[in-house]
Amino acid sequence: MDHLPIFLNVKGTRSLVVGSGFLAARKADLLLRAGCKLTVVAPALGEELARLAETHNFDHKKGELTAQDLTGCRVVFGCSHDNAINQKLCELAAAAGILVNVSDQPDSCDFIMPAVVDRSPLLVAIASGGTSPILTRMLKARLETTIPAAYGRLAEFAGSYRQRIKALIPNMTRRRRFWETMIAGPVAEHLFSGQLEQAKSLMDSLLDKAALDGDQQPIGEVYLVGTGPGDPDLLTFRALRLMQQADVVLYDRLIGDGILNLVRRDAKRIYVGKLPKNHTVSQEEIGKMLIRLAQEGKRVLRLKGGDPFVFGRGGEEIETLAENGIAFQVIPGVTAASGCAAYAGIPLTHRDHAQACIFVTGHEKDGKLDLNWGVLIQPRQTVVVYMGLSSLGLITEGFVTHGADPETPAAIIENGTREGQRVITGTLASLPGKTTEAGIKSPALIIIGSVVTLKDKLSWFADNNQEQAMKDAVNRP
Repeated sequence: MDHLPIFLNVKGTRSLVVGSGFLAARKADLLLRAGCKLTVVAPALGEELARLAETHNFDHKKGELTAQDLTGCRVVFGCSHDNAINQKLCELAAAAGILVNVSDQPDSCDFIMPAVVDRSPLLVAIASGGTSPILTRMLKARLETTIPAAYGRLAEFAGSYRQRIKALIPNMTRRRRFWETMIAGPVAEHLFSGQLEQAKSLMDSLLDKAALDGDQQPIGEVYLVGTGPGDPDLLTFRALRLMQQADVVLYDRLIGDGILNLVRRDAKRIYVGKLPKNHTVSQEEIGKMLIRLAQEGKRVLRLKGGDPFVFGRGGEEIETLAENGIAFQVIPGVTAASGCAAYAGIPLTHRDHAQACIFVTGHEKDGKLDLNWGVLIQPRQTVVVYMGLSSLGLITEGFVTHGADPETPAAIIENGTREGQRVITGTLASLPGKTTEAGIKSPALIIIGSVVTLKDKLSWFADNNQEQAMKDAVNRP
């Protein structure tokens, strides 16, 4: 994150805009709408500023910019066509310790101005750190069409009840759940349709119920959410919704920042990371933790890489929850085999190559692989091996020893669907050596079968070089 996103209260404070053109008028309009006492420094007001002066009161100074003009200002804006004047403003602001923004000059800015979707008192700000104003404008246009104007009415309505509800429901968890019920329920729907009195009546009913419930401990629940192999875009809508409702989240090393940052910001985070042969928190301890937190009335989010029921031990966790009477929900995720294979351009089944696909885990037990080789070594079949990197040599040797052709195509995918994805292809005979030479690390997925030969033909995103792939797509005849 390159900037700290904040909403600054400037009501009643002085602010300064230097310049007379369209950009100066835009900044002046925003400052006046935010309640600033504005001064514009310019030889003459441009057309837009002159029009603004017809409906708003602000001071206009025609003379030269001086240090005194910045006295009492919280923020100042340089919008002059003369870069020397903007530079002078930057120097004066730096000396006075005042935040400055210069239009179209990110290196001269203490802060940037986002694109704003205004549903006052609800505001949505979008920024690209000054790197792509066109992108922020496009996103703003998209949000303008998806956020109804009535959301401002909803925010104002909720604000009118805030202190009353805070006093009525002192428990923070119960209070948050009350607001979630109100905002996602019939009260909001009546407000959206302009039925204010009906909304007030429904709100009174919710408050009466809250008063009857008293300060009872809220009911806890566990959300077992599959996050897919790593790309946040592969999350389901339901997963995102529950990630925003959770009070506490348990996660491990397979959950990247891109996904973890989508969890409700003030949810407590507990790392239960696991490494191969080095489990920081045992499965038994995780189960006890889920039970304890749910019994405390928490909504507990357990994030699982891939799908919880595909080598994710999700069945063990919900069995423990069920035995202790804990309510739970299981949200499926894109399993690693599907996600990684798709991003690598390797179809798991194909009419000309494989009519079956089988998933196995490559975990060793007492230094040995306990695999059903007869089932795995079948014609026209794809085998996907999870957690098999450390056993790759034993796996390929086992295939060959039990009758597979050493030239059977095979691939290993590192960091599938994530930034830094790498795909190494070869055969059962060559893949272990190629993997060692490339320095492949976990998480990695192994695919064995003739479908691997389709990778170069079908994958535009080989080796996760998406930028080059996009260039190739543009140049492709």
